[in-house]
Amino acid sequence: HPTQLILISGELFSKTSETLLNPSESFTVIFVTSKLFFLDFILVQLIKENKNIIPISLRLVINKLIFLIYKYNFISMKTLRLESLIALLILYISCEKKEENYIANDLAYVGEFTIGLEGPAVDKQGNLYFVNPIHNGSVGIVDTDGNFNLFIEHLPEGSTANGIRFGKDQTMYLADYTGHNVLKVNIQTKDVSVYAHDTLLNQPNDLAICCNDRMFASDPNWKESTGQLWRVENGKFHLLAKDMGTTNGVEVSPDEKTLYVNESTQRKVWAFDLNSKGNISNKRLFHQFNDFGMDGMRCDIDGNLYITRYGKGTVAKLSPKGELILEVSTKGKKPSNITFGGTDGKTAYVTFQDRGYIETFRVEKAGRSFAK
Repeated sequence: HPTQLILISGELFSKTSETLLNPSESFTVIFVTSKLFFLDFILVQLIKENKNIIPISLRLVINKLIFLIYKYNFISMKTLRLESLIALLILYISCEKKEENYIANDLAYVGEFTIGLEGPAVDKQGNLYFVNPIHNGSVGIVDTDGNFNLFIEHLPEGSTANGIRFGKDQTMYLADYTGHNVLKVNIQTKDVSVYAHDTLLNQPNDLAICCNDRMFASDPNWKESTGQLWRVENGKFHLLAKDMGTTNGVEVSPDEKTLYVNESTQRKVWAFDLNSKGNISNKRLFHQFNDFGMDGMRCDIDGNLYITRYGKGTVAKLSPKGELILEVSTKGKKPSNITFGGTDGKTAYVTFQDRGYIETFRVEKAGRSFAK
């Protein structure tokens, strides 16, 4: 973002906070004054609707400028009356308005092949992973600088991934829907192995993780518009619920006491009580949409549930009570999954199956995995 630093030296006697600019847009103006051997920093906000805080990076710039000015004697250090000020006026004019949440932007272009783009997840270093860029059976990565590359070009023969989750030790887990597996990947060596396998599954679709790497897997049968729900633990699948609709997105609440699963065709989101052993009970309707489908979903640290609305081109935000708070409009119409990342966990990343871009938007609360 373009910025402009203006240095003005001279004597200012008392009106150090006088408004010197009358901007038509939002600007941040910083006045830095000095009394002989003492620097007094005054931050003046000229913001119409919002209040910004001086960035740490700008403080470092100011300190360095003051040091250079004194070093090269740009300001006379003669003895002056205490009433008189030797002032440095630093005007920091930022063209960047206050950050807006819930505005979708493109993060990175990841190729023309989009039909299988899914499963975004972020590691501890902030790298974003997702499946099936370029071709099915691959895993892509966008690093913290926004650069896209193939992380794994080909999974083992017969495997195609969908959802991704990271364990506490940064093991990557993949829902392998063609191989009826959950795969695990060492992200340092890129070694891929089977963590759990069961031929009774239709096709493991999405994963949720909690409680010392206990996972839950949705298992839809798209042809029959039915589905199942499984717990994945200690290398085995355990059936939790059958005779459901087309189970798709799955997530755990921040307190790890509620398990959510949505049914894409039926447009319903269900909630279950979740106990300490990973068993579920008290199935109840959490929310029902009247149109379009659903895909992946994630919770923030406050328990709000973000759901990708496949076909509608939005991400819905539901409260912990199941009330629709808002919908974020996206550029693509077929969002397939969502995750949270960034240094503060407040950046949402969304994959799409109708355009070759990862989209991103900012949110108010960090994702569940960023809870301290």
